Amino acid sequence: MQPRKKKIMSQDLYIKNKKAYFEYHVLDEYEAGIKLLGTEIKSIREGKANLNDAFCTFIGSQLYVRNLHIAEYSHGSFYNHEQKRDRVLLLHKKELKKLQTRSEEKGFTIVPLALFISPRGFAKLKIGLAQGKKTFDKRETLKERDSKIEMDRALKR
Repeated sequence: MQPRKKKIMSQDLYIKNKKAYFEYHVLDEYEAGIKLLGTEIKSIREGKANLNDAFCTFIGSQLYVRNLHIAEYSHGSFYNHEQKRDRVLLLHKKELKKLQTRSEEKGFTIVPLALFISPRGFAKLKIGLAQGKKTFDKRETLKERDSKIEMDRALKR
C-alpha cells in the first residue's frame, strides 16, 4: 500500500479589502464562515475574488455579504454561479445579536476586511464593525503613511 498524500491547503491565499482601513475606523473584528456553492469555493482557491465594493447587511436575523465579486469558475459548466449574489455569513447567535444592535446605531456599519481559506479548507470572511472616517482623518492617515515611507527610506540608507 502506498501512503496517503496530504492535501495541501493554500495558507497564503489572503484577499484584503484595502479601502476598508482607509475609509473606516475598525472597532471589532469577527471571523465568519460563508455559505458557498461548489464553483464559488473553487474560484476563491484560484484567487479570483474582489472585496472592494462588498458590504454586509442584515436581512431578517441573518447577516449577508452583498456585492462580493467571485469570478465564474473557469472549468465550470452551465451550473456556474452568479458573480455578485448575496451570500449568507455564518456566525454564532450571540455575535449576530451584538452586531445587529451595534449596526443599527447611527454611524456604525459592518465591513468585510479579508477573505481567506482556513487550515481546514473552509472559506472565511474577516468582517469588522466599523465607523466611517471624516475627510480630515483620511488626510491624517495619508500623512502618517507618507512619513512612515520616508522613515523606512532613511533607515535603508
